Amino acid sequence: MNSTFYDHKIAIVIPYYNASKQITRVVSKIPNWIASVIIIDDCGNEILPENKVREALADQIDFIILKNDRNLGVGGATKKGFKYAIDNYLDIVIKVDADDQMDLNYLPNLLKPLIENKSLISKGNRFKDLKALRNMPTARKFGNLGLSFLMKVATGYWHNFDPTNGFLAIKIEILREIDFSKLHNRYYFETSLLAELYFQEAKIIDIPMPAIYGDEKSNMNIFKMFFSFSKNLTVTFGKRIIKRYFLYDFNIGSLYLLTGLPLFIFGIVFGIKTWIESYLTNTFTPTGTIMIITLSLILGFQLLLQAVQVDILNAPNNK
Repeated sequence: MNSTFYDHKIAIVIPYYNASKQITRVVSKIPNWIASVIIIDDCGNEILPENKVREALADQIDFIILKNDRNLGVGGATKKGFKYAIDNYLDIVIKVDADDQMDLNYLPNLLKPLIENKSLISKGNRFKDLKALRNMPTARKFGNLGLSFLMKVATGYWHNFDPTNGFLAIKIEILREIDFSKLHNRYYFETSLLAELYFQEAKIIDIPMPAIYGDEKSNMNIFKMFFSFSKNLTVTFGKRIIKRYFLYDFNIGSLYLLTGLPLFIFGIVFGIKTWIESYLTNTFTPTGTIMIITLSLILGFQLLLQAVQVDILNAPNNK
């Protein structure tokens, strides 16, 4: 398999920010069939130990350091590395974090679907390795599970479980189709990338692999992310539904949404209004009114469930 890798110009992009203790370990694990390693120094407090990194890297690997004038965030730094890979006509680019939480022994697994032309993108999935999952901090475990579900709803990639995982490989040919101005600069980067790939109908394959937790200090708080992501996820979901079911196409899912959502909202609003009036006047609500509210809620909810089923069937991985 390694000989096959030599036939492709494969680059690893590493956004670097305050990981001076881990970055040397990360590059020392990079196999010699990688063509280029692109590190983007994102203006952290910890200086990138360039000399140690160069010594830890195999001699035949091209080593490029790009320095940002100011801190752009993990997304902004990664985009800069991706643009360099595109401009220098590489074939495949892999994003690896600098904190040594990604097991580079799984690089062949990550690349195999791309080399065999089964997919244009592959991503790591930390939730299929139950043994490694036990070592994940409990707060991260439940936080990531909650975020993963919301991101699946927002991006439309229902069959990809671990969307917050930044360990991914992507072919340059699909990367060229992405509008980088629509990709977020900070921790929402991976989700915004999936949102853009959705409209390219790009199939993404999940690769089971463990996460590694050592002496690194995470720069993100999963629960703060949960709340800060809410607005972005809502906007991503709204844009996707409008484009997918009303601008770019109109199908049975569109009809389910057009009928189910108004019915469900009517049932909730009219039900609350009726309950308040009944409480204030101390009178019983007529049976017919109760039936209207109940039927609106049930029918609206059923139609929305049908819309979700259509959306799952329309997911890129089903095509």
